[in-house]
Amino acid sequence: MISNRFFYSVLFFSLVVCIAGIIMVPLMDIDAAQYASISREMLERKSFLQFYENGKDYLDKPPMLFWLSGLSLSIFGIHDWAYRLPSVLFTVMAVYAVYRFSLLYYQKTIAQLSAMVLATTQAIFLITHDVRCDTMLMGWVMLSIWQLAAWFETGKWKYFVVAFVAIAGGMMTKGPIALIVPILAFVPHFILRRDWKQFFRWEYLVGLLIIAVLLIPMSIGLYLQYDLHPGKIIYGVPIKSGLRFYYWTQSFGRYTGENVFHEMSYFTFLLENMLWSFLPWIVFFLVALIIRFKDILLSRFWLRQNQEWISVGGFVLTYCVLARSQAQLPHYIFVVFPLAAIVTAVFLYQLFFTNDLKIVKNILQGLHIFIFALLWGAAMVAMRVPFKEVSIVVFVLSIVGFVGYIAILINGRKWFRLTPLLVLSFYTVIGVNAFLSTNFYPNLLKYQMGNTAADFINHSGIQKDQIFVYGPLDSRALHFYGKHLFEHRYTSSVATSNDILIASVDSIPALQTKFPALKVLHQGANFSVSMLTPEFLNPATREKSMPHYAILDLDGKP
Repeated sequence: MISNRFFYSVLFFSLVVCIAGIIMVPLMDIDAAQYASISREMLERKSFLQFYENGKDYLDKPPMLFWLSGLSLSIFGIHDWAYRLPSVLFTVMAVYAVYRFSLLYYQKTIAQLSAMVLATTQAIFLITHDVRCDTMLMGWVMLSIWQLAAWFETGKWKYFVVAFVAIAGGMMTKGPIALIVPILAFVPHFILRRDWKQFFRWEYLVGLLIIAVLLIPMSIGLYLQYDLHPGKIIYGVPIKSGLRFYYWTQSFGRYTGENVFHEMSYFTFLLENMLWSFLPWIVFFLVALIIRFKDILLSRFWLRQNQEWISVGGFVLTYCVLARSQAQLPHYIFVVFPLAAIVTAVFLYQLFFTNDLKIVKNILQGLHIFIFALLWGAAMVAMRVPFKEVSIVVFVLSIVGFVGYIAILINGRKWFRLTPLLVLSFYTVIGVNAFLSTNFYPNLLKYQMGNTAADFINHSGIQKDQIFVYGPLDSRALHFYGKHLFEHRYTSSVATSNDILIASVDSIPALQTKFPALKVLHQGANFSVSMLTPEFLNPATREKSMPHYAILDLDGKP
């Protein structure tokens, strides 16, 4: 069994690494920095129902992330960690909800494994510093599923109310998907239990009423900003109704063709990205799915009263729905990672705490020892090769981490009274991400324009109203860290000699023909850090592989 000391230690160190990330890693363009900038602009405008980005109407994501992040920014100040804090708390909520949900159907060890698996997926370490709506959505959705399950099992109204409040919160975070996922999770569960009465309960009408009431503020804002002013152009498309956009086009329009986005629309895209985002558990999870489907076939599609199909059905059906969308991004599937964690935990218990599946255990053990060794090798290389600024002490510590991996492999059962492979899974993912969050990502973000340009501006004493972003160049991180909405000068014909421009280095020669006294105040890299390339990671070819920006004083005067 798993001791409480080991359980809480895994959760504690996972949280510590996440906190290191939210404190040490600057915001990445585009999404995380964009949402942080919108939250800051909302506070500056004191516009809490109508939303803007750089002074222009914003219509993409619902407001919950902006509301809660804005509240945090108003309390703690304009800091990236303050923007991230509410989402991190929702991540903690997701882990707790997974644990409590699992206790409804499984023994404590499986509940512990479920929480630990979710807390140590690669996605969690990423989305707690690269915060998007999906971080918060995960917490809302798992809370609603846990509370609905508790209501179905006990009939207590307190669970029912919290469940539908959570669904409303999720809908105000990322739209109808927060309602769709619980439906997809419970429908196959009821069918396999032959529990038909659950489909026809009058209480659902009360739940829908709770949702409708809680959605009123958001709906009022949409009506005032768009429905009263039809025809506003968003992403090149005239918007007739903001209400229709949120409740239909943004989600269901991805299937009808009404949504303007078309990207990564093939069925296996999300699964391919899970190969890294659900590390170190992805192989265990895929094997677990196969076994769960085999078991339900052998039982002739019949669940006993103490069994659940919420986790398997919820994950699989949600995946199928998302994978048929004409617009997909890797983080869309994160909403059901809590359910994937439960499926994985059930399998891990069978693998490591029973005498079943001995052949499978031996195969998976050899495979994962190799995978984890590769991860530690990658960590050591990352601490030495790409960024020479990383201290040699850190590189030595990464070697010590690998030595610890070998030691656990040899003595893990004696030290922890657990199968070494299970301990190594937690040790590897937490250890590798500790190095990434404290060294790799902070050094990587030194090559992003927004935060570095804002840092120079904040310490230069230049009046920010004089500074303009020139041409197609832009960065949401610039507006957030600069604590200012920097306007654009799209062509040199509208620029004046009093202006200070943030421009591409390539545009300097053309600007000099009009402003011969032009002076370069600052210059830096402008690399899209979310799109790493071998040329960038190689210090010898880095300078040639990335564009640069410059801050230009057009009249050249002090």
